[in-house]
Amino acid sequence: MINLQDVLDEWKTDSKIDEINLDETSRQSPILHAKYLELFSLAKLQLKQAEHKQKSLLKKKFLYYNGKMPQEDIEKEGWNYDPFDGLRILKTDLNYYYEGDKEIQESEERIEYWKTVVAALKEILDSVKWRHQTIRNMIEWRKFTSGD
Repeated sequence: MINLQDVLDEWKTDSKIDEINLDETSRQSPILHAKYLELFSLAKLQLKQAEHKQKSLLKKKFLYYNGKMPQEDIEKEGWNYDPFDGLRILKTDLNYYYEGDKEIQESEERIEYWKTVVAALKEILDSVKWRHQTIRNMIEWRKFTSGD
């Protein structure tokens, strides 16, 4: 699993530009691009997988909360046979149960996590794409300050 904090820590190191060896730093750009593109692709796949798992979970929970799930499936999931503890619930109140369901919340947290990882990696990739421009600007600034 891709750990967001590890990615951000790596980027703190990888994002540094060696001002003395600008040519070598420039040559490292494709390597960085490949590294973060791979992580980006894997994170997008993890996000899609989490979204598909949530859809399956929501279907199961719909059947469960609406009393349409067979008892053997409820037992297989390890859920309480009566999700409302004997209370009669209006259909308009079901959203409170969906929103308060721990498994659904955990699924939403996983999706949010992967969205955050994907967004961070997208930003990193954009930075790597424009890294050559930053290096060029540094070279141009050196020329300007040296009088060339």
